[in-house]
Amino acid sequence: MSIPHLIMSASTVVQLVMLILVIGSILSWIVIFQRTFVMRRARQAHQLFEERFWSGVDLNELYRDTPSEQETQGAEQVFRAGFREFNRLMPKTKSPDAILDGVQRSMRVAWSREEERLSLHLVFLATVASASPYIGLFGTVWGIMGSFQALSLTQQATLTTVAPWIAEALIATAMGLFAAIPAVIFYNRLSAESSRLLGKYEDFAEEFHSILHRNLQGRSEAGTA
Repeated sequence: MSIPHLIMSASTVVQLVMLILVIGSILSWIVIFQRTFVMRRARQAHQLFEERFWSGVDLNELYRDTPSEQETQGAEQVFRAGFREFNRLMPKTKSPDAILDGVQRSMRVAWSREEERLSLHLVFLATVASASPYIGLFGTVWGIMGSFQALSLTQQATLTTVAPWIAEALIATAMGLFAAIPAVIFYNRLSAESSRLLGKYEDFAEEFHSILHRNLQGRSEAGTA
């Protein structure tokens, strides 16, 4: 009645269910560690960039010092996209509204890319969290069915006859919960962290848009004077 013995002697269907749950659990933990590292790195990068942005550094200098598009992330990526579009439109049009609309579109596209990057593989965690209990339940039902079949083939029902089937059924249930519970916890945690970061990126985009708006207004007033 040891757990390894019950797993090895389980029916093929129940063993397949257990294998699926083990694979799902391993992959979900890989996603959890990888996404946790990504979120931590994104938090640190955002904090460092905001400290530099609000330190009073010249925007042109800040733009020149930012790494390439492939190496930036978060608010830095939003800033780079918006300021690049700002510099591109400035010589082409004198309409502040056209310039700001172009900047806003570029920052929105960059924000959408960051949303996709931060939410990568979270759907898999949600799938494991929601599907694992049902997969384990299927193994449980199959084990109970086996116990009834074993009962029908014996003259006298004893605990020894049905105990292995019930035990492997309960192991399948336990493995389903073992895969689902961490996936649920970390899916909620990582989704909340992703939403917080995306909210900060959106706030930064609004603030940066206001700065460019004031910049254009100042230039317009200076040109009129």
